[in-house]
Amino acid sequence: MIEINNVSFTYGSGDRECGLHDISLTVTEGEFLLLCGGSGCGKTTLTRLINGLIPHYYEGRLAGRVLVEGKDVTVIPLYETAELVGSVFQNPRSQFFNTDTTSELAFGCENMGLPENEILSRIKNVTEELELKPLLDKSIFALSGGEKQKIACGSAAAMGAAVFVLDEPSSNLDPYAVEDLRVLLAKWKRMGKTVVIAEHRLYYLRELIDRVMYMENGRITREYNAEEFSTLMRNGLDLMGLRTLKLESLSETAPAASTQSLKPGCKISLSQFQFCYSRNTEVLRIQQADLPRNQIIAVIGQNGAGKSTFARCLCGLERKCRGKVILDGDALTGRQLLTNCYMVMQDVNHQLFVESVLDEVLISMDREDIPMAEFILEGLDLLNLKDCHPMALSGGQKQRVAIASAIASGRQIIVFDEPTSGLDLKHMKEVAQNLRMLAAKGKSVFVVTHDPEFIFACCTHIIQIEDGRIVRNESLDSCGIRKTLTYFLESAGERRFIETTGEERCRGEKVV
Repeated sequence: MIEINNVSFTYGSGDRECGLHDISLTVTEGEFLLLCGGSGCGKTTLTRLINGLIPHYYEGRLAGRVLVEGKDVTVIPLYETAELVGSVFQNPRSQFFNTDTTSELAFGCENMGLPENEILSRIKNVTEELELKPLLDKSIFALSGGEKQKIACGSAAAMGAAVFVLDEPSSNLDPYAVEDLRVLLAKWKRMGKTVVIAEHRLYYLRELIDRVMYMENGRITREYNAEEFSTLMRNGLDLMGLRTLKLESLSETAPAASTQSLKPGCKISLSQFQFCYSRNTEVLRIQQADLPRNQIIAVIGQNGAGKSTFARCLCGLERKCRGKVILDGDALTGRQLLTNCYMVMQDVNHQLFVESVLDEVLISMDREDIPMAEFILEGLDLLNLKDCHPMALSGGQKQRVAIASAIASGRQIIVFDEPTSGLDLKHMKEVAQNLRMLAAKGKSVFVVTHDPEFIFACCTHIIQIEDGRIVRNESLDSCGIRKTLTYFLESAGERRFIETTGEERCRGEKVV
């Protein structure tokens, strides 16, 4: 099905770190192959070889052959490869060609020249399989990150390819959407489709994979079958820089949450906090909420629940937001929010502006301080990339550059929207350490995240937003940790109950 013979590739920029070196690999028909390894190890580059983006889109020096169903995808035009290989990228926006969802689902089939009846039939089938009906006939720009990823999967599925290549498809999905993705992948596996997936988040794949390729520095250094991989112990995964295979194995430990009651002048208060995109569409409505200062607050909830809207409003980025944000007893105007808050966006490409990583950090400072900027970069494993252009980096590296800029800004409230998207275990832990450092320096940190490993690594408080309302607001003490783990287990389809007794018994929450 897929044959990669002695392939080496270096990007046109000369960046060897993300290239490939002497790769040989055969993927049989119907096989489910996982590519894993640290950020920048070459996983994404390998997927780009299979779907033909290398060398037709990403230029560079290529040696060797890549065959899919007997055709050399390094030679045939991309439109022919697209009929053989369906692709789902880490950032789905980069593969959209239309402004509405239904047209996007049809786009690939139209390019193949299929009859109208066949196109409509395929859209109907994929809509039912992926439960996409609520997303039909919507603007692409109105979708959440997870909803965009679902449309990207639907567009690839509608083309009917025999091979699917996915590059970290779960990185921006909530736990329920990850379960939907797992169900879809299981259907493709039952249908005999060949699936090659590059991922950091592993737990949802453990029952699907047939084989695992572990990559380091552009090479395949270890190979496992499904049984061998599933028996790897936690310390073995840690040494390899890999995430957990089982959510239930996550250590129920978190930084000690503040046990002191909130005191006047030592909290962030939200009052009548509301936002509407139009008169009839209210997406955020928080009557009253008190949140602790100088802590790391996880913001969880399903895709489209209003988490990113909450983050933008908190930072003063939405002029139509109504209500008050009271910081240490003082109500802040929209302009004051802008000067007191810094936001790291979910799509960091929107906030990378200059021509080097070092300059990107320096422009966030009130006064340029090169030694401090280099210290921050070193803490995020970016110092060796300080002279590189930010847009030439991998997705995970770009994310860390944006985080470095946030740290350098010195703002009182720092909001991160999915900061661990695309990050391996090592760099996730580094980000967690930097957030703990920010909180220790008196910063209030909000983290919009779907990542339970990251929450347990650094967060001390949690709020859950559903349908624009805060339905949970509590410390991550022993009870809060149990409830959070249960939330992720249930959304992942585990359906198991974690008992609590005595003073740790968890009570219901009041919607605020």
